[in-house]
Amino acid sequence: MYIKDSRSPRNAFTLIELLVVIAIIAVLISLLLPAVQSAREAARRAQCVNNLKQIGLGMANYESSFRCFPPAYLSAAQGDAIHGPHDPVSLDSGPGWAYGTMLTPFLEQSPVYQSLNVNLPSWLPVNETGTRTQLSAFLCPSVSEESKLFDLLDGSGRQLARFSRSHYVLNAGNNEPWIYQTFDHRNVADGPFFRNSATTVAAVTDGLSNTLFLGEHSSILSDKTWVAVVPGTVVCPRPRFALSLCDYAATLVLTHSGPSAFEGGVIHPPNSQAAHVCQMYSEHPGGANILLGDGSVRFIKSTVNQRAWAALATIRGGEVISADSY
Repeated sequence: MYIKDSRSPRNAFTLIELLVVIAIIAVLISLLLPAVQSAREAARRAQCVNNLKQIGLGMANYESSFRCFPPAYLSAAQGDAIHGPHDPVSLDSGPGWAYGTMLTPFLEQSPVYQSLNVNLPSWLPVNETGTRTQLSAFLCPSVSEESKLFDLLDGSGRQLARFSRSHYVLNAGNNEPWIYQTFDHRNVADGPFFRNSATTVAAVTDGLSNTLFLGEHSSILSDKTWVAVVPGTVVCPRPRFALSLCDYAATLVLTHSGPSAFEGGVIHPPNSQAAHVCQMYSEHPGGANILLGDGSVRFIKSTVNQRAWAALATIRGGEVISADSY
């Protein structure tokens, strides 16, 4: 007897249908990926802004306590028995402690400060625990170079210290005070921060809201730190920026805008293609975040009017800067 098979015919994708589905999924992913990346970058950029605001608040609290802003870094004039002789080229000597170290008590990092013996040179082994502590306030998540520590090297490649990174740098003004063979940078610096600076609010006659204090500098270009400046350190660009030049130890914490007498009048705004180790540089598309003296944070485009950028860098240039110029 013939029995009819009650099972229904088996349904399946053909190879062509499967390929069409895969192609559609690939197109959707290609459309969604930029949006996802853009959202992630927006979140990272927001964290960078928050870091700068936190540092700005720390600077304001420091100024309230000491009636001046923290120095870029400390150097015993002409050296001494504790801190050693001064470097014959840069004239730097110990202890080297930088603005970030002095801000730690104002950034809710008192244990870090207490772990340091600030009466001794920053590079001594006794200070290694604190100087190698990674502080999130100084790290921008947009930076693709992931190492959190780096070696400070002299011109012969000898390791002088190992410090924690910072992705933010101070503004020394238009000029490069570290180039001058003088122990006192007050007469050659036109910005708010330099070696042994003690800038007061009253000294910023251009107004705190019109003066650049701090900005971004990604470690894909060169190494920066919040910890200290070690005499004899040479700050060099990474291999991808090999056409740029190395610079003095001060550029571990300092940058300048130009024009400078030593650079032929060149001005380098954030993300300038010149890629100097002494300029601001971020991995945000189109520019970088900066902190102004009043604690506000602005995003400065790399296409900013260069005269406006140079005017923002000085504390007493007397320039009139319109809000739409940057």
